[in-house]
Amino acid sequence: MAKYLITGAAGFIGYHVSRRLLEQGETLVGLDNLCSYYDVQLKRDRLSQLLDYPNFTFSETDLSDRDSMARVFSSAQFDVVVHLAAQAGVRYSLENPHSYIDSNLVGFINILEGCRQSQVGHLVYASSSSVYGANSTMPFTVHDNVDHPLSLYAATKKANELMAHSYSHLYQLPTTGLRFFTVYGPWGRPDMALFLFTEKILSGKPIDVFNHGKLRRDFTYIDDIVEGIVRLTAHRPQPNLEWDSAAPDPGSSLAPFRVYNIGNNQPVELMHFIEVLERCLGKKAEKNFLSMQPGDVLATCANVDDLIADVGFQPRTSIDQGIEHFVGWYREYYGTSL
Repeated sequence: MAKYLITGAAGFIGYHVSRRLLEQGETLVGLDNLCSYYDVQLKRDRLSQLLDYPNFTFSETDLSDRDSMARVFSSAQFDVVVHLAAQAGVRYSLENPHSYIDSNLVGFINILEGCRQSQVGHLVYASSSSVYGANSTMPFTVHDNVDHPLSLYAATKKANELMAHSYSHLYQLPTTGLRFFTVYGPWGRPDMALFLFTEKILSGKPIDVFNHGKLRRDFTYIDDIVEGIVRLTAHRPQPNLEWDSAAPDPGSSLAPFRVYNIGNNQPVELMHFIEVLERCLGKKAEKNFLSMQPGDVLATCANVDDLIADVGFQPRTSIDQGIEHFVGWYREYYGTSL
């Protein structure tokens, strides 16, 4: 059996990936610093469920602490590292840029060095659909250049991909980057639209609808995301022997390096998203229509052909099903019958 290190194990995606692997009988070390970017109790409640598994060990560690990270990597021989910890959020990067440098750049070099020094077999790490930035050709494909990020958060994620490639090239470290597209579902992040909208609608407060609702997002349900990640952990990237330096493919390399989109490939209008939520809640939203926010993009849509071809990825959850599952969890977790 493989041994996994999962960073961000108390986070939204990290919790679900950890639980899935634990249910499969894998041995995990989960790492998280339990930062207060959002409700720490939610993180602790996720974590408490993971701690019920005898094959799970938790380390409360900050990615940017070089010595602590070195101790984590020296404590066990990890076959696979799934790096999901980061300072998230596009809008928050406008308010607190230094936290993105500490977590997403300093933290990532500590992950890369740990993988190199302990000869980890495969590093799977979170990138983001935000790297597409000013790109407007839809659907977004990993074979297009992404050199115009529109937020510092996006820039750090693009930097992670470049840093990973350098380690794949220099040390033959297999690395796989995942560009997530608007992940949602039970145990989700309170700073994301679905959570915010649900909370405000149930409490009778108006919701902020940016760009007057004229946005499209490739909302992707958490179970579909987890399925893709788990399949990829066992799929080490191989050098692309057809890679041409005269016409370089950004999504692959002569090194063991790959980048994938992981999304639903079915963009949804924001107003339709709100209508589905209203139906699931049985309550109409009071809407506060606002202009476009700095750092946001008008639309996202993932081309997932490579992920389908390489690991058989196939998103299966419709927006109606996914929102219904989230609302059911929210009512149970917060004990609301509204």
